[in-house]
Amino acid sequence: MERLKGLVLPRRFQACGSGGGVPAAGGGRNHQTVLSIKQTVVSLLGAAACVMQDDATKHEISSPLSSTTGVGSGRGIPSEVPYYGRSPPVYPSPTGNGSTSMQWSSAYRHARLVVNQMTLAEKVNLTHGHPSGPCVGNTGAVPRLDIPSICFADGPSGIRGQEFVSAFPAGIHLAATFDRDLMYRYGRALGAEYRGKGVNVALGPVAGPLGRIVKGGRNWEGLSNDPYLAGAGMGAITRGIQDNGVIATPKHWLLNEQEFRRRWDKDLGDAISAGVDDRTLHELYAFPFMDALREGAGAIMCSYQKANHSYACQNSKLLNGVLKTELGFEGFVVSDWDGQMSGVASANAGLDLVMPNAGFWGIDGGLGEAVRNGSVTEERMDDMATRILAAWYFLKQENGYPPPELGDNLQVRLPVDVRGDHAGLIREIGAAGTVLVKNEKGALPLKKPSFVCVYGYDAEVKATPWDNRDRYGGGYEVNWGWNVLNGTMTTAGGSGSNTPPYVISPFQAIQERVRRDKGMLRWDFWSENPTRYLNAEACLVFINAYASETFDRSSLTDEFSDRLVLNVAAWCKNTIVVVHSAGVRLVDAFIEHPNVTAVVMAGLPGQESGNSLVSVLYGDINPTGRLPYTVAKREEDYGKVVDPAGLSAEEQKQYFPEDDFSAEGLFIDYRAFDKKGIEPRFEFGFGLSYTTFGYDELEASLVPGKATNLDEFPGEDVAVAQGGHPELWDVVAIVKCVVTNTGEVDGTEVTQLYVGVPGAEEEDTTPNRQLRGFNKVGPLVPGQDREVVFELTRRDLSVWDVVAQKWRLRRGEYTVWVGTSSRDLRMQTMLVVE
Repeated sequence: MERLKGLVLPRRFQACGSGGGVPAAGGGRNHQTVLSIKQTVVSLLGAAACVMQDDATKHEISSPLSSTTGVGSGRGIPSEVPYYGRSPPVYPSPTGNGSTSMQWSSAYRHARLVVNQMTLAEKVNLTHGHPSGPCVGNTGAVPRLDIPSICFADGPSGIRGQEFVSAFPAGIHLAATFDRDLMYRYGRALGAEYRGKGVNVALGPVAGPLGRIVKGGRNWEGLSNDPYLAGAGMGAITRGIQDNGVIATPKHWLLNEQEFRRRWDKDLGDAISAGVDDRTLHELYAFPFMDALREGAGAIMCSYQKANHSYACQNSKLLNGVLKTELGFEGFVVSDWDGQMSGVASANAGLDLVMPNAGFWGIDGGLGEAVRNGSVTEERMDDMATRILAAWYFLKQENGYPPPELGDNLQVRLPVDVRGDHAGLIREIGAAGTVLVKNEKGALPLKKPSFVCVYGYDAEVKATPWDNRDRYGGGYEVNWGWNVLNGTMTTAGGSGSNTPPYVISPFQAIQERVRRDKGMLRWDFWSENPTRYLNAEACLVFINAYASETFDRSSLTDEFSDRLVLNVAAWCKNTIVVVHSAGVRLVDAFIEHPNVTAVVMAGLPGQESGNSLVSVLYGDINPTGRLPYTVAKREEDYGKVVDPAGLSAEEQKQYFPEDDFSAEGLFIDYRAFDKKGIEPRFEFGFGLSYTTFGYDELEASLVPGKATNLDEFPGEDVAVAQGGHPELWDVVAIVKCVVTNTGEVDGTEVTQLYVGVPGAEEEDTTPNRQLRGFNKVGPLVPGQDREVVFELTRRDLSVWDVVAQKWRLRRGEYTVWVGTSSRDLRMQTMLVVE
């Protein structure tokens, strides 16, 4: 979401009048300077650019396209004409009406009353950012109508850059808990802190990127590359945030799956275009956003890149068609920061609010001029303002909402401490998302070892973590290309990072535990081949894998860390490896070494990192974390999607780069491994416990009664509400089983349910099984059993029918599996829909 140094985006508003002319750029000398390249080309295009109707063509109004004149780096710019129409045009933009619920209806009544009293200038002022405010984003205010500036702030795991706020675990760590209750409590705690600081709009949660590109720089901000798990988190976090009266902003809509060429570049050309088919779009990438919308999300952030060669913030198919029509979105669409790429085109395509400034809508009133000359209708202008205020009223922010209490380190002010008791929750989530993937020779839990060695750069906090005052570990000015962080990793880099009030390092927590047990320690946070201590009972080696916004990861391993592990394992017979990672980290360099007795994937656990980890290492908490992605044996096992698109020398010559999402379709992560018969190192959903569990008495049945519609398609006489057709959320089937603790210590099982739809085995386009349920069962004492109940909705069993343009409940046999991971499936049964 961050504005980046050195990347110049144009600030020209192009309003198409009845004569098709292109008005002069506004905004002063600086704007003229920024526009020098694009002005030249746009001026030549003139009237032709204004009369184009589809999304791809509307982009022509605002970037140096469709010309053979050499500009920028000196090469000719190719024609964009061959790409026209690849993203279907959907117009006009639907007018919000609040029909989803009584709460939305009331919000719309209030919003319309206010908007009807506004002048055009006041409406325009409300629909763009004002950088002079105290927040990351600030809308215009309407003082005479008691409408304040609306405050926006990052990030999805804590308020970034502020004092006396908490640093929560990252989204990918939260997903590893497979725990809906923790997901909700996480969102509620975030919401409390945002409200306490007077922030109206929280910029999160994240399901874009979903995690298609394995080395994607921002995968860690999201939840999982499985849309069902990601959706569960998106819904729970959104509900939690908004239960505190804060507007949640699920992002980035849509298909924002890599950092490389995510934005227009004056030297390289256009941003990457995600070439996606209709079914893949719905069943993978839009799927988790549906959960957030159903929970009432008041805002959506559109993304930087193109989709089918139309920029996401002016893509009428994504905004008008899918989001506002199919999914009934009642709130407002806000651009990612500097993500707007046109004026009239973006307004008509469904963008409601541009950030962080006036963008192409012009600080000199360009959007107002477009309304006056008919390029943007008055109805659309009113809808933009109404949607923004409706979300404000929906969360009841007009009643005693605190003013912004944000500032920087150079401002003297009284502290506003919003942390409450959130440290305990952070510690709990940190432990719950810790995944034990190897445990041999009784290595864990530790049993009061008297002599412990601690090695590795990740064991202690970085010596200079505040190179950037707003980002723990380092900001854009220093972190480009980092593969590891030289210090313990609690978060990763970019606008999604956070600002911890303190960090409990692993070494700090281990040292306190060893001191309490009257043991001794030796440590070395620097050496690749540290000093040997042959009397040590356990050697803990800490490594990490870093990622950040603005660049994608160069590798899923690093040689220094692998050598460190192997050097310690060469003499220490009880080497325990702890990996803090911002996504997939391959471990085959050391995983089969006989002296590597345990491996812990410790994720990005937030400020209580060391305490969370030690509670698992010492058995105070029996691990329940499960991998929210697949760990392969080799990078090439992931196929084409391991790296971002466009890296080759030939691809970098392409002015209009594209990535074919339809090449793999629905088959990413475990779905692809299953289809290709590739054996992973650790499969999706995998994680060990200190006890064992048995499964029994599996049964599945359809929900009886006339109230449940089991027709092939949802009823046509039912109005769409926010989140999609209401019948998609009806429970249509129940699955039950019994889980028993068959081990020797108390423990909690994470039971997972997978579904295979009719015809999947005969098709090449449908995964054989997909996650469609999970439950935490426990804690159970040894010998105790408990019944587990899964509720399956119509959406869980449906596929997107590209012909009917509806979710289809196929006729036939549905295979249902339950087990402990995507490959450890203990029981199987059938459901029949006739």
